[in-house]
Amino acid sequence: MFDYTISHHANPAADRRRPYPDALLQTLSQEASDRAYSEISSWPGYARTRLHDLRGIAREAGVERIWYKDEGSRFGLGSFKSLGGAYAVFAQIRSHVEERTGQEVAIGDLLARRYPDLLDQVVVTCATAGNHGRSVAWGAQLFGCRCVIYLHRAVSAGREAAIASYGADIVRVDGTYDDSARQAAADASEHGRTLVTDTGHGGYFEIPRTVAHGYTVLMREILSQLGGEHPTHLFVQAGVGGLVGAACGYSWLAWGRQRPRAIAVEPEKANCLQASARQGSPVVVPGELDTVMACLACGEVSEATWDLVYAACDDFITIEEAAIPPTMRLLADGDFGDPAIVAGESGAAGLAAALAACSSPGYRKLIGLDDSSKILAIGTEGATDPELYQRLLDRARRSDSP
Repeated sequence: MFDYTISHHANPAADRRRPYPDALLQTLSQEASDRAYSEISSWPGYARTRLHDLRGIAREAGVERIWYKDEGSRFGLGSFKSLGGAYAVFAQIRSHVEERTGQEVAIGDLLARRYPDLLDQVVVTCATAGNHGRSVAWGAQLFGCRCVIYLHRAVSAGREAAIASYGADIVRVDGTYDDSARQAAADASEHGRTLVTDTGHGGYFEIPRTVAHGYTVLMREILSQLGGEHPTHLFVQAGVGGLVGAACGYSWLAWGRQRPRAIAVEPEKANCLQASARQGSPVVVPGELDTVMACLACGEVSEATWDLVYAACDDFITIEEAAIPPTMRLLADGDFGDPAIVAGESGAAGLAAALAACSSPGYRKLIGLDDSSKILAIGTEGATDPELYQRLLDRARRSDSP
């Protein structure tokens, strides 16, 4: 069905017999996750995103179930990132105001702009490949502070315009995502800005872990939507590791030893998690990180979540570029009687890897897939770059034409 190349690394550090490793308890907690859900679910426009049951695709893939969590409608921003960056912006603004007033600050106080002078002192910033920066900019606009976003040269004009629409100042950096991240951090230090990123290095862990707690909201929704069903495999695409850590960590908190087999998915040319897992410690993937999966074009793992990712992920898989447009088309056209779903190029990566693994007898055996398997895939984005989405979709449809 889906004969595309994947590269696999089984993680020797993953021990499914352990209850909760230190890395999990240091990075995530049920209390912090509950707090994130309580706050985010009170925001204007909050609604659970759909969990699609792709029975037709599952039948063709030779497994019992495939669930697809569709984050394309999240807060109108088009991706799961709106849960993390904006939540960290909220937490930083609230802390800033509480420290200076000595008063407890509720979300309604910020939405009502009760502290304009204090909020004007806060400037949040980050580097982004598109979706995280959009979330930070939206959060800054929603809660009333200023924002500066750094973009590397490969970020499309469409994504830049979407970020700027939330009032953010844009700075272009001639380099990769990692180059833009370093520039954003340096300028934040020089100008007194608050760096709100999902990547943590050198002890900068609090904010990236706050971002990760925001991401756990989608996992909490999934548990409710499954209605007692239990996935056997969890495929999650990975950039720097924030979502992988949040998703795998929350599944560990929720299901313990009965958690699904956790599989991190990356592009072939930006596989920093897989390379780090092979080494047993974080390594940098050099080069241009050229991939159609723009939001996964990361060469350095986040140290803030790395220990958790390394403890929680059973497998690290890369997927070839050619698999992405056909997966987007498969979802968009509602093949095999499934609902039509708009999935962006990064959002489709986890499902693409799952289908490629299902299509290979060797990989089915390697990661324990059979006709009783129940796969959960996270659809991290919709068409966050509509022009690119349509171009890739058209390309896939032309390839399918006789």
